[in-house]
Amino acid sequence: MKNIPILHVTGDMLAEAYENALVRLYEEGIRFRTQYDKGDDPLSIDATMNITINEPEKDPMIHKAFPGGIEDLREYVFELLGFKDHWVKNMNDPDDTRWEYTYHQRLADWGAWKERTDHGGSRSVSLLKGNSGKGIDQVTKVVEKLSRQPFTRQAQMITWMPFMDFDVYDPPCLQSLWYRLLEDGDELYLNCNVRFRSNDAWGANFMNMFGIIHFNREQIADPLQTYFGKTVRLGRMNWHADSYHIYGKDLEAFTSRFWDRLKSSSFEDRVYYFNDPLIQEIWKEAEEKVMRKIEQYDKRGG
Repeated sequence: MKNIPILHVTGDMLAEAYENALVRLYEEGIRFRTQYDKGDDPLSIDATMNITINEPEKDPMIHKAFPGGIEDLREYVFELLGFKDHWVKNMNDPDDTRWEYTYHQRLADWGAWKERTDHGGSRSVSLLKGNSGKGIDQVTKVVEKLSRQPFTRQAQMITWMPFMDFDVYDPPCLQSLWYRLLEDGDELYLNCNVRFRSNDAWGANFMNMFGIIHFNREQIADPLQTYFGKTVRLGRMNWHADSYHIYGKDLEAFTSRFWDRLKSSSFEDRVYYFNDPLIQEIWKEAEEKVMRKIEQYDKRGG
């Protein structure tokens, strides 16, 4: 085969779109090696994928098959809202072994940290001094730009920092977020395009999409709603993954937890309603657990 397949699926809600994407990938993706394969790991299944979710906040949102639980979703949403940005390491401290980045930190404090020494022995800093509150706050800038001009085509955020990410072992998978507002009667609809360079379809994609939906609601749509004084809903979200893949090592779990159950269960049996009172109760309990977990990690010094 000469070409990587380009696949496109749609769904009215998140759980439906996620399921459609996994089915299409498994049926039409191609076998590929990865740099993370070990020993006799089977080849991965891979494709370029576009997933369009027409109503991102519509229930049922949660697919039972994703490899995680409600507490994992709550923790990931906290991470995307910035609760772990202080876990990012100081790039100028060789003994600092904390994280290379968080997505929120790259979006809200984009910039370079690493000091460079030129041939003359003097030190310089690449572009901006990030990780200190002095980088570019792209989140605020996007909200401000959409407030001034809802139809702008320039409301975007990026994570990639080419002066360092080519040398990072595990650079950001999320690359960009692009927004535009449409007006429908007395309401505004926030449309969003998301681009991932690499997206683990089984191990991470559902949490990624669920988390970005909550990020869009809390950090983009809600501030715009306050500014305009009218309802801002989440319009369609288009998710583009250059490499949308299931790792070979995960194929057995994927088959048993997802694929084999498609014919023996109904869609309703395979999903949770996020706004179900029971799920909301678990969500609230998970919030307290995750906050304690972060606090305990901080007390141990990270």
